[in-house]
Amino acid sequence: MNKRFFAALISLALLLGISACAGAETTRLIFWHSMSDEAGKLIEACVKRFNETAGAEKGIEIETVYQGTYAEAATKMNSMLMNGQTDSLPDVMQMDATGKVSFAAAENAYTVDMALAEHPQDDLSDLLAPAMANWQLAGAQLGLPFATSTTVMYYNKTALDAAGKAVPVTLADIGGLAGLAADGVTVYAAVPNTPTLANWLGQLGSDLVNRHNGSEGTATALDCIENGALADFLQAWKALYATGALANTNGSSDEFVAGRQLIMTSSSSSIASLLERIAGSFELGVAPYPRVSDEASAGATVSGSCLVMFDHGEARREAAWQFARFMTGADVQADFAKGTGYLPANLAAEQSETWQALIGEYPQYNVGLAQLKETPDSMRSVTVGPAADFYYAIMNDISDMLDSDLSVEETVDIMADDLGGMLEQYARANP
Repeated sequence: MNKRFFAALISLALLLGISACAGAETTRLIFWHSMSDEAGKLIEACVKRFNETAGAEKGIEIETVYQGTYAEAATKMNSMLMNGQTDSLPDVMQMDATGKVSFAAAENAYTVDMALAEHPQDDLSDLLAPAMANWQLAGAQLGLPFATSTTVMYYNKTALDAAGKAVPVTLADIGGLAGLAADGVTVYAAVPNTPTLANWLGQLGSDLVNRHNGSEGTATALDCIENGALADFLQAWKALYATGALANTNGSSDEFVAGRQLIMTSSSSSIASLLERIAGSFELGVAPYPRVSDEASAGATVSGSCLVMFDHGEARREAAWQFARFMTGADVQADFAKGTGYLPANLAAEQSETWQALIGEYPQYNVGLAQLKETPDSMRSVTVGPAADFYYAIMNDISDMLDSDLSVEETVDIMADDLGGMLEQYARANP
């Protein structure tokens, strides 16, 4: 054989071998997320930044997969868990409260507590405590807060100023704006659901369900019946409806943007899109979540989503942890908050030039974060097994109270039967 040809073959073999080794050393992960539109583009940009920086240095490559809404992603996760398809689960998943119970029970769940046991040098004190607490269940830290939000009150500041009206603080204050209702213009439109009812009951010092709203174990009963908190809220809600200031519908951001709805309670993460859609047609006001009454405390629970991990072997779980920490770092949290309206869950992000410049130009962004810091830690979001059915039952029962003019006592009994029955049935099926 020609020596030069032989040498060339050896060189080629060595090059191929090096390439193969390099390829083998790259740890590839799958990341499920539920962000669409502009937020989805930001997710992709953050992942691209990781792949080109920290990922490249550590030999980690992330592939993103959009899995639809949080509920759709949780349904897919549940299906895989039920069918024993744990190998098909992602390495990292963006998850909201609907998936907490199922994830905690998954045999290959890789919780933050597990990760910290393997990385005792890691310090998570840079993450916002209320946001961290939201992703705990039965004493275990399941995930890291990523897209953090709370519920705030949006209002048409231009319309309220023109009428000489102050920004409402309580439900009764909203009722006092009934005179602003007109043909085609509603003051406020809302139907309470699980998170919003939890907010108002929390202001009254009550949980919706037992075991600290399901954060300390599987909820089996309602906590708001015997202490009278549910009845107190329903009485205030019915009184608001009687003023004519409340429409018994969900309302919509479309109606609010068009000026046909003056007040809207929604996620703080809606700020960026609302500012863009309103486009200066009126001044957007943002205020804390309305209180049930003067006697109620202020505040609203944490919401949004976290990053959870699944164990697919040592190399992949190590890479998953590095990626999760990157996504909850100060730079990513500040950039993601600026682009979406979500709150930065990293304390250092609040001091960043990006965030400070943003709230300097648009102080509306800071309302949710300030509210979150003032919300008592005792106010927890609700975690129940039958999450979807529970959510819609609350909406239907409270809506029926207004539509059918049921008494508060009748409605409490109906909700006790409907919601309590769901909890009991779930507890029996999942001992």
